[in-house]
Amino acid sequence: MDAANISQAMQQICEEKGLNYETVLSTIESALAAAYRKDFGEKNQNIEVQFNPENGSIHAFDVKEVVEDADLEEVVKTEEVRRAKQEERYAKVKELEEAGAPVPEELLVPVEPEGPTFNEKTEMMLAEARKVKEDALIGETLRMELPVPGDFGRMAAMTAKQVVMQKLREAEREVIFNDFKHTEHTCVTGVVQRREGRVVLIDLGRTTGVLRAEDQVPRENYRTGERMNFYVRSVSLTSRGPEILLSRTDTELVRLLFETEIPEVAEGTVEIKQIAREPGSRTKVAVSTTDESIDPIGACIGQRGMRIQTIIGELGGEKIDIVEWSGDMEAYIANALSPAKVDLVELVENDEGETQAHVTVPEDQLSLAVGKGGQNVRLASRLAGMRIQILGHKHEEQEPEAEQETSHDAPEAPTTPLAPEA
Repeated sequence: MDAANISQAMQQICEEKGLNYETVLSTIESALAAAYRKDFGEKNQNIEVQFNPENGSIHAFDVKEVVEDADLEEVVKTEEVRRAKQEERYAKVKELEEAGAPVPEELLVPVEPEGPTFNEKTEMMLAEARKVKEDALIGETLRMELPVPGDFGRMAAMTAKQVVMQKLREAEREVIFNDFKHTEHTCVTGVVQRREGRVVLIDLGRTTGVLRAEDQVPRENYRTGERMNFYVRSVSLTSRGPEILLSRTDTELVRLLFETEIPEVAEGTVEIKQIAREPGSRTKVAVSTTDESIDPIGACIGQRGMRIQTIIGELGGEKIDIVEWSGDMEAYIANALSPAKVDLVELVENDEGETQAHVTVPEDQLSLAVGKGGQNVRLASRLAGMRIQILGHKHEEQEPEAEQETSHDAPEAPTTPLAPEA
């Protein structure tokens, strides 16, 4: 291949892989260095190659850093002591692991040499360096040009090809990782690709996202070719390339969909204070605003319910209750139990000193306040960050057994602090 074709091929690789020209050139130089080492190099040479794609010329160098002179016998002794200590450390770690005991961090750190060291592959002692360059100084890097005897052999060419493929894959993975890193904790659109066991793979364009079983909504079908929105839980770079973990169950997905579909939320005019969600079933969203001319609930619902219906559609039909947040805890709890009507909310302390809410509702609202399987009061409890007990009007007049039938406790709520009043 002549120089013009080489340069053209490099440009094509850059366009196809999304890589810059310098990265591709560096990859080719690494491959040529591996090929030179295979055919013409020596064990103690640190080979670097300069390649000029304009004319196809190759220049090879043995690169060394100048270091202080050292007694080689002392260097050998230092290395023997270091290896012995390292083997002792490995044995101790293995013993602790087999015993099921914790391994101290200091045992996992490599042993540092205690004495003079010398790496003959990458370093050159000062006395030897001054035979090459009279004014060589400690810390200086010497680049000694090596002859290129002839063409590379078949095995060297195969080695170079493997290096090129590996380096290009690594560079492409790095580019994809950098491109997707900024999408972490945001919402992205992807196409369901296929299912592998309990994991669903999502096509995100240049790469594939992973939807684990715990991030999938119960009873939600992921049909091949279906386009959906996903929350990007994390983006990391592994030995196998970028790993993008997606979620359909994360509460932040609801928040981001509200920001996408409702301009007032995106602008900050309407603020989402709290979200309580049972994925695939029901979500409660507490909203507020400091602009008296705006109805925060109406803004989220939209004209004829268009805005909220779009979000419900994106969540596969999941029901959404929008309630008004209030700095008055009693009023906030009453709103959180919507659509049930509440007569009275009392905040009391239990024996452990924790605040609970006792909520009185009309008899005909009791089942609505509790919800199917206790879902309504459970979600309201999460919004408020406290335990809520639903009581019927006649609970004081009833015997204890009867009272238990009309008294419903929400499961223990997480101690999520209430957002401060806007």
